[in-house]
Amino acid sequence: MLTVSDGVVAGTREDTSGDVLAERLRSAGYELRARRTVADERPQIAAALRELAGEADLVLSTGGTGFAPRDVTPEATAEVVERPTPGLDEHMRAVSTAVSPHGMLSRGRSGIAGSALIVNLPGSPRACGELFDAIAPALQHGLRLLLDLPTEH
Repeated sequence: MLTVSDGVVAGTREDTSGDVLAERLRSAGYELRARRTVADERPQIAAALRELAGEADLVLSTGGTGFAPRDVTPEATAEVVERPTPGLDEHMRAVSTAVSPHGMLSRGRSGIAGSALIVNLPGSPRACGELFDAIAPALQHGLRLLLDLPTEH
């Protein structure tokens, strides 16, 4: 899991969205293998995503998906992803927009890098939780397909 936040790195903000995601992952039965934090710097984000994708099957990021000038998580993710997964992105934006018109401002991306699925989530703790819950029902099946494990059809 990766938190992208200048404030968290500087120690001026708590990583509440990361805490929400960590709890959601554990509650859904996932093992949290690593938790990292980087500043809103495209090269740092891309490097951390590459590293985490080499260690885990599922890499969630939180933060840096909006319109602010330093929100570059989607661009860094695009550097790492080999195969986009637009259905996840579309569903997350639809869920967000149903809650608030600001949901359509999210630029988060998702995709496959090697044998890992990377998913960008917003930096808002509430939105992080809502969107994880929205995609969780499909994650296990998608990961089984990605890892070429048996699935129920």
